[in-house]
Formats: sequence, structure tokens, C-alpha cells
Amino acid sequence: MKKLFLVSSFKDVANIFTDFEKNLSGKTVTFIPTASKVEKVVFYVSAGKKALEKMGLIIDELDISTATIDEITFKLKNNDFIYVTGGNTFFLLQELKRTGADKVIIDEVNSGKLYIGESAGAMITSANIEYVKGMDSAKKAPGLESFEALGLVEFYTVPHYTNPPFQIIGQKIVDTYSSTLDLSPISNNDAILVNDREIEIKSN
Repeated sequence: MKKLFLVSSFKDVANIFTDFEKNLSGKTVTFIPTASKVEKVVFYVSAGKKALEKMGLIIDELDISTATIDEITFKLKNNDFIYVTGGNTFFLLQELKRTGADKVIIDEVNSGKLYIGESAGAMITSANIEYVKGMDSAKKAPGLESFEALGLVEFYTVPHYTNPPFQIIGQKIVDTYSSTLDLSPISNNDAILVNDREIEIKSN
């Protein structure tokens, strides 16, 4: 039973999340801020954390780019949920692959662990992130040899659709890839709810 909650901006749809997953209090979240480590704008990291803490969740932070393999495996396997923040999608994928965290996350999610992906964290769940090139710089991931991503969903999330400063690039991605990829454009007020084969977009 695969369960994913994919968003552009978690704090803006926190109410949708509490409807989606009722049993939250006292649960521990592996909170992965790695994508933000190469970005200048990172306000969404603390905003996401605060929203989770308000729900009674316990944050266990895990930076894939600096943690040991043992620490990565232990936290991903033992904590209740996985939360991956926004930032640079290519750097995030590079670090997930370099450490093998990608395989652990895939196994955990396929076994039923709830995955929350915000922006880059949502895009990384698709089969391939080449479509993200207009939104993120692939140069920030010089060690990334392939754009093949987690493949947890069959669609391709386009976050921040219609929201500044991403209106033009979001539209360009849709115009470029809509004929070849199953795109799911979402604004900051939307959430994609995945319950196994059931996929629903909810909006505030």
C-alpha cells in the first residue's frame, strides 16, 4: 500500500495533510533538508518543520549529504514517516544515489511508509527528473550520472504552477513536456494524495 503526499508548499496545505493522515501525534518524521543545502532561499525548510511540529510530530533531521550510510538507513527504516523538502532536485538525487538512500526510500515507501515530498521532494518521486532542468540547475550536481529518479509514481509533478516566481518556467515545462509526460501541475495551495493506485488532487 503506497502512500504519498506531494506538494509545492507544505505549510500552505497542512490542513489537507491532517485530513489525509489522522494518526500523527507522537510519530517521528525523518526530515530531509538536503535539497536546500545548495540554495540561497531556504525559508520553506523551517516553515515545513514548524507545520509538522504543530501537528505533534517529532522531527528527526537527516542531511543525506553529510550523514553516514548507517545513520541514513537506521533513520529511514525506524522512523514513522519520510519528509523531503524543496531545493535543488538534481543535488538531492545525486546525494540519494551516492549514499544508496534512494534504494532505502523506495523500499520503505513500497512497504507502506508515508512519504511527504515538498517541491524537489515531490519531483524526485517521478521516474526521471530531466524535465526539471528549466526550474533547477543541474550544474549543482556534478556527480550525477543519470536523471533516473525514484520512480514511486507514474506522473511528473510540476510544483509552484502559476505561483511567482515560477509562473513562466512552470508554464514552459507544461508546454514542452505535456505531450510526452503525464504531468501533474500543482500550485502552492494544492496537494497530490496518492493511496496506492488512487490519485487525487486537493486544493485549499
